Amino acid sequence: MKSFAIKRIMLGVSVVAMMAGSISLAVAQDNGTPNAAPSSTTPAKPTKAERKAAHKEARAKKNAELKKLEDAGYQPAANDPSYPNKLQQAEKKAAGASQ
Repeated sequence: MKSFAIKRIMLGVSVVAMMAGSISLAVAQDNGTPNAAPSSTTPAKPTKAERKAAHKEARAKKNAELKKLEDAGYQPAANDPSYPNKLQQAEKKAAGASQ
């Protein structure tokens, strides 16, 4: 009976330890001034037009890179078992051609 009680206590301690370990701590940061207003140095949130232009630019850059790889012999639609090797070869060839 004593062994059963010890096992229950150990189980309880281990459950409490697991729960305590999974709790995330929220610690307030004190910058020295109470209720300080947010600083004006935070960057402004980009407008929808700016985000759209950034996405368009990124898409154009990716498409240009893919076009360069395709010109170097890479075929992205092919179901090829030697995929990583052929991609790396095309990257090397494209890098050599651009220099």
